[in-house]
Amino acid sequence: MKLYVEGGGDTSALKTACREGFAKFITDAGLKNRPRVVACGSRRDAFESFCTAIASSEAAMLLVDSEDFVSADHQTNVDPTKWLPWTHLKRRQGDGWEKPAGSSDTDCHLMVQVMESWFLADRDALASFFSNGFKDTQLPAAQRSIEGIAKLDVYACLQKATANCKTKAPYGKGEHSFKILAQIDPSKVTGASPWAKRFVDALILKMDGAT
Repeated sequence: MKLYVEGGGDTSALKTACREGFAKFITDAGLKNRPRVVACGSRRDAFESFCTAIASSEAAMLLVDSEDFVSADHQTNVDPTKWLPWTHLKRRQGDGWEKPAGSSDTDCHLMVQVMESWFLADRDALASFFSNGFKDTQLPAAQRSIEGIAKLDVYACLQKATANCKTKAPYGKGEHSFKILAQIDPSKVTGASPWAKRFVDALILKMDGAT
């Protein structure tokens, strides 16, 4: 199975870092069998690549940022496999994506609201990565739901927390994001993000045959 992910920009080096970061995260999440990670760059390219795969009857999953808050109407069911990511992506201004024929909601997964939201679930990993000068106090309160923090606020708090680091530049998506992804603890992420848990559970079910 191929996992089409948003991320990696337009350079081969960044796409490699993206693939490696997600592969490490998935492995650390406990998968015995790993999908082939395809770093697609833009979210639109990820969607179109996924649609092409589905149209060819290939086994595929899509993972993109939600970019915005996910409406409670799309996640009310107690069974996360019945949540409605495609409805979110269809109604979201700037996307308007239709669920491709032959796919299901369990093929589609959201990083809520962006991949960096996951980082806020593992502050120890952030502190270790940035080391001297990292200011945990600039991050949102630990008890806040990471899925409830707006995209721009996630970026802003990471910039502030890393502004005075001694050995690394302030947080930069291209320079740091996938290196951090490879270091965070998936169990902390799935514990803090129901959408991340839904993603990992679906991967385990599809790849290993059990949750």
